[in-house]
Amino acid sequence: MEIVAGINPRMQLRDVKDYARRVESLGFDTLHIPEMVHDPFVVSSLALAATSSLHVRTGVALAFVRSPMVSALSAWDLAQLSEGRFDLGLGTQIRKNIEGRYGMPFDNPVNRLSEYIGAVKASFDSFEQRECVPFQGEFYNLSRLQDEFIPESLGDVRVPEIWLGAVGPKLSVLAAEHCDGLITHPTNSHSLHLTENVIPLIDSSLGANQKRKFSVIAAPLTVVTDDSEEREKLIEEKKRMLAFLYSTPAYAPTLDLLGFRDLAVELRKRFSAGEGEDIFRLIPDELFHQVVITCSFDGLADEVHDRFGGLVGGVTLRPPADSKCDDAFRSSIEDLKQS
Repeated sequence: MEIVAGINPRMQLRDVKDYARRVESLGFDTLHIPEMVHDPFVVSSLALAATSSLHVRTGVALAFVRSPMVSALSAWDLAQLSEGRFDLGLGTQIRKNIEGRYGMPFDNPVNRLSEYIGAVKASFDSFEQRECVPFQGEFYNLSRLQDEFIPESLGDVRVPEIWLGAVGPKLSVLAAEHCDGLITHPTNSHSLHLTENVIPLIDSSLGANQKRKFSVIAAPLTVVTDDSEEREKLIEEKKRMLAFLYSTPAYAPTLDLLGFRDLAVELRKRFSAGEGEDIFRLIPDELFHQVVITCSFDGLADEVHDRFGGLVGGVTLRPPADSKCDDAFRSSIEDLKQS
């Protein structure tokens, strides 16, 4: 199982290198870099430059806010910098953010993203073959690439894989058909949702090509600590996050599966009315402990294995806030890799 570290999206850039070294020393295989308040390719470059074995993947970079050629060039540079330790994870975000925050189009997102992935692959082909490999679609047209703008060959370095962050069935199918792996969202990482709504779609989409390498990384929220006071603080923090996330209709399928359909409606109503401060109290403990890994360091390996063993190819975990707990967490990672 691939053990993937998350990162605080608001981490100061000056702290990224030390954090990446810490993640590597803890035994993580991969570090996922989100796109929220920093450019994910800048953060990825800092993490890769500071490490020697850690794999880095954007988890995820927003596709529609930049051209496919720009994403391909960034991924190519990072692969060269790291000698093959970088993969390109892509995602869509939601319409209001893409149109209102970035001023970019979001129409027909599934077809647009499918084309985007094809255009990135065509760009990689152009770089490898050192000539323009044209891509013509409804949304993207890449037909010009002079010699002066073709990056250096990667030689023996592995070309970046393309992964997709997906929630709904259409993007899950798209990932299986055109990408190397899928990264789940914290709201759709429950094993029941994966078993009933994600894995069957992927298996069906892979069809006769079942032997093709394809992996699913589950990204549950976690509360892992031996300190009871810290546990209570973390539980409130994660409940606040879940309340916000589950108020978004796209993130509700797991609530339906677990018998909490009415909760999503109530959360949307409360947020729309501006009742933000105490809404987290609406998240029942029963639901919380089903969707959030809550355990001690000693119990982490068993908890992850019970939830995801044999189901997914990897799982994301967040290192403890206090580095004094690193030895205990490192032991948990070692146990997980051996389980």
